[in-house]
Amino acid sequence: MSTKNLIPIKTLCKHYQVETSFFTGLNEHGLIEITTVAQSNCIHQDHIQHLEKMIRLHQDLHINFEGIDSVLNLLKRIETLQSELQSVKSRLGIYEE
Repeated sequence: MSTKNLIPIKTLCKHYQVETSFFTGLNEHGLIEITTVAQSNCIHQDHIQHLEKMIRLHQDLHINFEGIDSVLNLLKRIETLQSELQSVKSRLGIYEE
């Protein structure tokens, strides 16, 4: 397993000014996946954008882990519906011409 794409949680804690318990809580609720390498907990760099969204929800809006999960599910549902709507509009455009 390549460790070059993994970011230690301690580094993320310093950068985002959050406690390690925040990452542990996210992991316990299934919101992130923590990988342990050489006794250091890490997160893959591809998940940083998703992680930043969760940090903002928690810090700025004071949303707990269950709330974060709900909000992320709703946002995902909205994206799906918007995609479906765009597809329907495209198909409808064929008939309007």
